[in-house]
Amino acid sequence: MPEAASTGKRRQIVIGGHRVKTVDVHTHTFVPEATALLASTGIEKQADAGARALAGGGTTSPDLIPVGPRRLQKMDEDGIDVQALSINAFWYSVDRDLAGRLIDLQNQKLAAMCAAYPDRFVAFATVALQFPDLAAQQLEDGMKHFGLRGAAIGGNVEGEELSSPKFDPFWAKAEELQALIFMHPQDSAVATGIRNRIQGSGVLANVIGNPLETSIFISHLIFDGTLDRFPNLKICCAHGGGFLPSYPARMDHGCLVFPAQCKTPIKKQPSEYLKQLYFDSLVYTPEALRHLAAVCGSSQLVIGTDTPIPWVSDSPVDPILATPSFTDAERISIVGGTACKLLGIPA
Repeated sequence: MPEAASTGKRRQIVIGGHRVKTVDVHTHTFVPEATALLASTGIEKQADAGARALAGGGTTSPDLIPVGPRRLQKMDEDGIDVQALSINAFWYSVDRDLAGRLIDLQNQKLAAMCAAYPDRFVAFATVALQFPDLAAQQLEDGMKHFGLRGAAIGGNVEGEELSSPKFDPFWAKAEELQALIFMHPQDSAVATGIRNRIQGSGVLANVIGNPLETSIFISHLIFDGTLDRFPNLKICCAHGGGFLPSYPARMDHGCLVFPAQCKTPIKKQPSEYLKQLYFDSLVYTPEALRHLAAVCGSSQLVIGTDTPIPWVSDSPVDPILATPSFTDAERISIVGGTACKLLGIPA
């Protein structure tokens, strides 16, 4: 059975008698200079949105936002060797010139964070998806010039679905570069149209809104043919892929029952496309992980914590170690093996 051994203050994860590298693909940070840049242009509202995008409307652990000693201490306690940093998109409404300056600034700062701790952090580039040709160039520049490992994106651009052919230049570049694209919801209550329904108690804007936004994003990629046009895309979806992996058979039956409403022919059964996407492990329990692996494949799962948002109170590794149906090889893959391959991290 796998175990967690301690060497000094850094938790070591041992599976099958071997020390394994662990990688957390879903973590966030922030570039204060980006807020300052937006504020200097008079877009205070957009600058405020940047702070809200990090907090997700919830409680953030402020000492874990910077890439520094406190964050490293928490990683060591949790047995996380490497984190992949991302910034939730809040700039999809700015003009092309400002978007270019903002993205260049953020990507430089992300690269500097990783350079300060090269064995502990990698990062996803930020891109201005409202200008797909520019986003494609920013992705390439981010990977080739700044050493970033892919891109972090939202689930839509000001209400436009990313399955629209308009965004094909970005998807084509991502496929060409074999870049990992990490999708995370932003302003999901508005994006999904449920804002009026989720008022009141229960944090429903996040608890329902974020998984719903991810579910809609994936559904459009499937049913609008994006995953057929770009079959070699590497996309990782936050929060365990939202609601789709919990109810995939309904996707398969929808076009059988209502064929007139399925206007774009696709090459496979809808649920089969879930097996070519990647999903983080932020589903909380061993049983939920078992089900996600059964639907999508254990090879498609990676660790995700949402740091610095405290969605995970204990080590994110423990539910993976505690899932009895996983073999040691599957555990090694989920805790870091798959992420190392996707992100170009030495195993």
